[in-house]
Amino acid sequence: MQQSAVPELAHTHTRPIHWVATATAVAGVVALSPLLQPGSATAAQKGAGTEAKSAPAAVAPPGTTGVRFPLDCGPVKAVVAKKATGDLDGDGRPETVAVVHCDAAMGTPPDAVYVLTRAGDSAQPRVVATLVDPKDRLTVTDFALRAGTVSATLLGYSSDDVPSCCPDVRTGADWKWNGRAFVRSTAAGAHSV
Repeated sequence: MQQSAVPELAHTHTRPIHWVATATAVAGVVALSPLLQPGSATAAQKGAGTEAKSAPAAVAPPGTTGVRFPLDCGPVKAVVAKKATGDLDGDGRPETVAVVHCDAAMGTPPDAVYVLTRAGDSAQPRVVATLVDPKDRLTVTDFALRAGTVSATLLGYSSDDVPSCCPDVRTGADWKWNGRAFVRSTAAGAHSV
C-alpha cells in the first residue's frame, strides 16, 4: 500500500461544529430560495415588433345576477341552469359562459348559451356572444369549459313533428375563439337518442 504524499488534513475529521455550520448554510439557502425564483414561464415568444404587456390584475369572472339575457320569456323569468368560467380569448380576464332557459312550469324549454364579459372599466357584465340560440329548440347537456374551449352535448329534434318532451337527435359541439368570433366544431355526425 502506498502512503499519501500529502499529510493528513485536519479538516477531514468531522466535529460537531462542522455539522452546525453545514446545517446553518443549508437553512440559509432554503430560506432565501423563494426570494430568488425566476419569473413565470409562458408559451408565447416575443417576436419582432411585439410589445411586452403587463398582466392584468386578477379579475373576478362576470356573474350572471342582474344580466338581461336576450331571451324572450314573457311573464316568467330566465333561469341560469349551468355556468362555467375561464379565459376564452386569452386576454387574461375570465369570461362566463351561461346556459339559460325560461322558467317554464311544464315541458322542456329550449336552452340558450351566452358568453358574458366585463368591460375593463365596468362592473356590469354584458352578453357578447350567443353560442346556442333558443330558436334552435336545443337542450344543452354535458356542459363544460376546458382550456378555452366550450363543450356541450346538444339534444334536438329531427323534425317539427317530434314532441318537445322527447328530443331524438344528439350532437356534440365545441366552440373556440379564433380572434374575431366563436367558431363551432361538431363531432362526427349526429346520433339518434
